[in-house]
Amino acid sequence: MRIKLVHVVTVPVTLKHLLQDQIAYMIERGLEVIAVSSPGPILDEIASQGNMEVHCAPMSRYISPVADVVALWRLVRLFRKIHPTIVHGSTAKASALAMTAATLARVPVRFYTVRGLMTETRSGSAKRLLKAVEWWTCFLSHRVFPVSESVATTLIEEGLCSPQKMSLLGRGSSNGVDAEGRFNPSRVKKSDREELCRKLGIPDHAFVIGFVGRIVKDKGVEDLIQAWQTIRDRFDCFLLIIGRTEGQNPVSAAALEILQKDPRIVTVPVVENTQMHSYYNVMDLLVLPSYREGFPNVVLEAAAMEIPTVATTVTGCVDAVKDRETGVLVPPRDSLALAEAIETYLENKELLLRHGRAARKRVLGDFQQTAIWEALYHEYMLLLSKKGLAQAAGGQKDPADFSGVGRSRCRGN
Repeated sequence: MRIKLVHVVTVPVTLKHLLQDQIAYMIERGLEVIAVSSPGPILDEIASQGNMEVHCAPMSRYISPVADVVALWRLVRLFRKIHPTIVHGSTAKASALAMTAATLARVPVRFYTVRGLMTETRSGSAKRLLKAVEWWTCFLSHRVFPVSESVATTLIEEGLCSPQKMSLLGRGSSNGVDAEGRFNPSRVKKSDREELCRKLGIPDHAFVIGFVGRIVKDKGVEDLIQAWQTIRDRFDCFLLIIGRTEGQNPVSAAALEILQKDPRIVTVPVVENTQMHSYYNVMDLLVLPSYREGFPNVVLEAAAMEIPTVATTVTGCVDAVKDRETGVLVPPRDSLALAEAIETYLENKELLLRHGRAARKRVLGDFQQTAIWEALYHEYMLLLSKKGLAQAAGGQKDPADFSGVGRSRCRGN
């Protein structure tokens, strides 16, 4: 018998950008990995690679009673069909459904990665409902992995999860960062930066302030725009925004107009993760004025590229940035403090370089991917051993076992 590990995520981009290398590592360690997500071209792309079985189960990112019941039924039926040993939920909505379905299907081992808490930016009945869902998901899980110490602290303080049930993998983050390979400043050339600057319409000599994330209120985009208007006319700088606008939690029409019309704001809706190192190479400083995070991967990626970050003193950001060492932390919703922190780097290039070097050193010491993957594998084996199932793991997967694998299973789940 082989250990079957099922990863359940709401949208397939999580599989591609956050879990793909981790999954490959688990396969090398002898586990059979199956992925479940909402359908889409990215899921089809992952399925076509042929290294794991893929199933699609449409899931809404937001609470939708009818759609959620249908998704739950599909997951229960799927788990009863494929008999997983482990179900691991990796995004909030998918995890709530996956832990419930896995419990109903009597899956022996259930894990949940808490990537962030939507409860922190909600109020009233919406907050109470989200807290109830979070508590339920943690209650049904055998082990809970908060991605940062601050997320773990919040879970405990809010009474959402027992500390005895939680494990922090290494120093935090869900997957670490490839600092030796993709996000390595020694692997990019000055000519690469010059070429991309020309493509983006940014003068090569300009100071580039970068933002990477969804263009929504909770990411502090409106605060960033206010801070930008404070500094733009006094410095030779550009603002590079990488991310999509969204209908949920949208920024104001006035903010969107500034993003679209300011000649020194460059917006790029989508950049493939395989190309993100090139865009970080254009940036001098990353800014993340978010209202909530889990552990922002963009900060680690920028840090690996020797770029400091100005972020907010919110959950997740306080773990990703060491204040006054690898960046600067400012209060959330304070555009003036944000502008002043950005100005500090605009006026002090030596400080910029020193914090950038310290940021990369910290990533190399604390956030190597293989260390986090090994810690996760150890957690899998520890709980499997306690349940008398660990002896089923081991050995490499025979290529013959992949017969029929690589097709997106959207029917009959």
